[in-house]
Amino acid sequence: MQAADLDLLIQAAEQAGDIACRYTGPTAKRWDKPDGAGPVTEADLAVNAYLEDHLQNARPSYGWLSEESADSDLRLTKDCVFIIDPIDGTRSFAEGSRTWAHSFAIAQQGHITHAVVYLPQRDLMFTASSGGGSFCNGRQLEVSAHNDWNTANILAPKPNLSPEHWHTNESPSFQRHFRPSLAYRLASVASGKFDAMITLRASWEWDIAAGDLLIREAGGVTSDRTGQALRFNTADKKLNGVLGANQTIHQDLQEALRDVSL
Repeated sequence: MQAADLDLLIQAAEQAGDIACRYTGPTAKRWDKPDGAGPVTEADLAVNAYLEDHLQNARPSYGWLSEESADSDLRLTKDCVFIIDPIDGTRSFAEGSRTWAHSFAIAQQGHITHAVVYLPQRDLMFTASSGGGSFCNGRQLEVSAHNDWNTANILAPKPNLSPEHWHTNESPSFQRHFRPSLAYRLASVASGKFDAMITLRASWEWDIAAGDLLIREAGGVTSDRTGQALRFNTADKKLNGVLGANQTIHQDLQEALRDVSL
């Protein structure tokens, strides 16, 4: 099923891109989800409706976890689960930016086995399968070999540089960059374009799942902010922050961060 599952995700991503691109981001209907959960647009829901129908019909025995679907504890009983973000970077999409992505993954017993991150407006298709390597548009990926985190190019939200997060009580000196989509940040580290990514806030599984495998299959390391391995299809659907980098920078970042609760 290894190749078949990845092919299924790739085909679904291509179709999702066609659906999303029928909408013009700034004019797509948009509203805020309850409890400060962020914005959603009619494009998110159209893509999700297609995916929920197509993927679940293709793999009826798999569980389902999507940002835009009502959750069910039934997925916790499943060996394999789809973890889906129909559009990662909805704010970016609504503003007319091209940096939003589709992020699709399959988890088996808590570990990601297949992943796709697709940016249709940038023509970037990132794919990975467990033990099969990480690729972008067919080109095999490898994480950066840069080994000094102080001079690294790191994707991180600006608040993550606050001195309170670091053992030194000072802001780190690395070069900070930012992309709205977490999936795109993770994919960019897998490609070696950036040396690392960090996010210290609690993160939804659907934002991280696909990128987790992309980095690991490109030779990198992922973890939560405390260095613990990432596990997916959990009851609360959240991760305790995320670090992704090559082994050296990952270890140095993890050691430099304060081990505090979110």
